[in-house]
Amino acid sequence: MKTSTTLPVYSLRNFSKSELGSRAFQVEVFDANRHFAVEYPHRHDFFEVLYLYKGSGVHVIDDKQYQVQPPCIFFMSPGQAHKLELSKDIEGYIFLFTSDFYLINQSNQNRLLEFPFFFTVQQTNPPLHLENEQETAFLEMLFVQAVSEVEKAEYSEELLRSLLDLILVYAASLYKVDEQMLVKGKGHLLVKRFFQLVEENYQNNYTVNEYASMLAITPNHLTQMVKQLTGKTSNDILQQKQMLEIKRLLIHTNLGVSEIASQLNFVDQSYFTKFFKRMTGMTPLRFRSESMKST
Repeated sequence: MKTSTTLPVYSLRNFSKSELGSRAFQVEVFDANRHFAVEYPHRHDFFEVLYLYKGSGVHVIDDKQYQVQPPCIFFMSPGQAHKLELSKDIEGYIFLFTSDFYLINQSNQNRLLEFPFFFTVQQTNPPLHLENEQETAFLEMLFVQAVSEVEKAEYSEELLRSLLDLILVYAASLYKVDEQMLVKGKGHLLVKRFFQLVEENYQNNYTVNEYASMLAITPNHLTQMVKQLTGKTSNDILQQKQMLEIKRLLIHTNLGVSEIASQLNFVDQSYFTKFFKRMTGMTPLRFRSESMKST
């Protein structure tokens, strides 16, 4: 049952023991006894890699639901809303980190955007299912080593950063993507950067022209690149983002329709309702009711 009037946004300090203070990463065992308690659903302002090797459950990311079928790894980008419903025998490891932690020694500042599971062009987040014992053993060894390192009185951030990089690079080599997504280059990164900017600024209701200016390109070039990789226009992406935020608030909070319209800077409730019905074929209240039936 929903009791929240907003989606909480957590930073890394919410996931760190108080004696550790504020830091740009956290890696630890993930099980029913983990020390941090957070409210679900919620958002992060950091990246998350969640490796599970035992247990079952459901992981809802934005408006998509994924079954937890270990061994598997879930990847989360900043801004995404998610909810975990896990069995009591769940076991695994979690690595949380900010972009600054990962990129501090990287000459390529687009490195995180190059991974297929962050700010995905498909705008989905299916987990990586590990298919054999060799893959599982190697990745588990990396997590075990990271947890062992961070528990030392004087741990090495450089080693932890290297272990994280190995986890991401190896996982990316196993992660299945559509053939179209195999196309690399500036266009691919440009579209992912556009998605990142939309995630960071959606409440400002910026236009395509304003996003193009932020990316130092023309609106036409932005739309061409987005269309080439996604089959959608830049404006489609902005509307899709609006719809995603509306659905997040309808599903995960108790906010009224007028309150959601105001929070997302719609001119009035009437326009908000018409927009939602045009995009989904149903009113916001009916969507909320139908969503409650399916959960």
